[in-house]
Amino acid sequence: MGSIIFYRRRKFWYWLGGIFGVIIILLGVGALILSAKWKPMLTSKIKEGVQNASDGLYQINFKDIHLNVLTGTAVLDSISLMPDTSVFNQLRAKKQAPTHLFRIKLAHLKIARVGILTAYFKKKVDLKAIVLDHPSIDMVYHKVPKRPDTIKDEKTLYQQISKSLKSIAVAQIKVIDANFDYYNGKTKLNAVKHLSVNVKDVLIDSAAQFDTTRIFYSKNIGFELIGYQSDTKDKLYTLKLDTLKGSITGRDLEIRGFKMVPKYPKIEFSKKYSVQKDRYDLNFKKISISGIDYVGLNANGELHVKQIELGPANVNVFMNRELPPSRLNKAGNFPHMALKRLPIPTIVEQLKIAKVNVAYGEYNPKTKEIGTVKLDGLHGTVNNLTNDSARLSTKGHAHADLTTDVMGAAKLNVKIDFNLLANNGAFSYKGKVGGFNLQALNAISKPLGQIAIENGRVTSASFDVSANSSGSKGVVYFYYQDLKIKMLGQDDDGNEKKKGLLSFLANTLLIKDDNIPGKKGRFANVTHERPPQASFFNVMWKTVFKGMREIVGIGIVPMKKMPDPKKK
Repeated sequence: MGSIIFYRRRKFWYWLGGIFGVIIILLGVGALILSAKWKPMLTSKIKEGVQNASDGLYQINFKDIHLNVLTGTAVLDSISLMPDTSVFNQLRAKKQAPTHLFRIKLAHLKIARVGILTAYFKKKVDLKAIVLDHPSIDMVYHKVPKRPDTIKDEKTLYQQISKSLKSIAVAQIKVIDANFDYYNGKTKLNAVKHLSVNVKDVLIDSAAQFDTTRIFYSKNIGFELIGYQSDTKDKLYTLKLDTLKGSITGRDLEIRGFKMVPKYPKIEFSKKYSVQKDRYDLNFKKISISGIDYVGLNANGELHVKQIELGPANVNVFMNRELPPSRLNKAGNFPHMALKRLPIPTIVEQLKIAKVNVAYGEYNPKTKEIGTVKLDGLHGTVNNLTNDSARLSTKGHAHADLTTDVMGAAKLNVKIDFNLLANNGAFSYKGKVGGFNLQALNAISKPLGQIAIENGRVTSASFDVSANSSGSKGVVYFYYQDLKIKMLGQDDDGNEKKKGLLSFLANTLLIKDDNIPGKKGRFANVTHERPPQASFFNVMWKTVFKGMREIVGIGIVPMKKMPDPKKK
């Protein structure tokens, strides 16, 4: 009896397993039939949808589509999304063209858990995820005219798809390890590798089209770049960064561990050029940018930023004076003149600098030494950095207020007024220096000027100067006590030696030991002619230095002129 019951039970399970097997086979066959039937239709719908949604501006192509009706997944192979330039030119003529065009290529596009039946019968697309794995993305900026009226009659994205679909919902869109290139027309401005983007909660329907809490129909768009490294075009520097993170919704961007590392030591690097050129060694531990108008940047090609915070950081600059100066007129590199050359309208409301150590060194071929000026703990703000014409009509000046320790001995505060409207690089600056021991300047006066300061103390100094690309003019106050110097030279073996007679004559006949504040205190009205090869900071320093020379009593000794540029 027991064996009969066991046989019946086993027979039941056989039947049950057989039924399930048949069902699975039928579902599989059905899925294959549906897949075969829907594949051409879905291919046609995707291509038609992209073209219609972009008003014919974009076309999508792909080699194949793999559709699994049971799991609700789809994979597209060898995809390319390309703009139609003829349509773009037509839109440009109508002043309806977008500022940016995109070119996208990728091997695979994965769509997870799409309700195919729901999409077909209820006209609602509901996706768990869209994954773009290792895409190549080109973003191309075009300066396009816009219609002068402010009334926007363009249809929203929902209005464009509403005839075919009631809604599109995507829980997550992921771009993994993308190669991203940014172009201004045909010129590549930047290239980024290993970029990842994460877009969450995308919703396109009748209500979401007017939801102001969404950016590009999503609740959050974040991006991240880790371990970026590349060489500059001239192959003389390596650019590195540890991490770059940002959020379009949060309107922020944070960069950590940005470095610009020279590939050669100082003297060897300088000899890669035939003329004098600065060598930069940069290490920014943190750069934070807040209040970025990503939407305006995408829609209008205009960059508007509330605040940039720089620091902590170390900035090292080196110049080899053994080489002839460049023929380049460096007035174009004045900070506010360089701002004019930015390819897009830009507004940075405030630049905040904190804990930045700056070192500027020059090699003197005569002494074969490097003299270095050090500014430690530079901090302060620069307001209204802009080249935007509308902004300049009401705010035509940028203002800097900076404080630093000079040579570890003196506190310097300088205020700079940049005239952003001037074509001649006009600016003005004034500042104050606290008391310090003058011997702290030997680190630069000995290698660069062959002068050693044996004694002396500054009680205070100040300056007020107006300048432009031609030169500068202003007043310098320099108060000090007990100044004594030593003139230096070299013996036959190249060793440093004191020029006793010249030192005696300088201290006895020229140098004025003291300059005490009060009615009898001396000051200098200075006029300085700028050589074309002189930099922005060279103009600032040389003007003040010239005034100090006049007050000390050595103004009658001619300053060494900058050598003529190398002839072509």
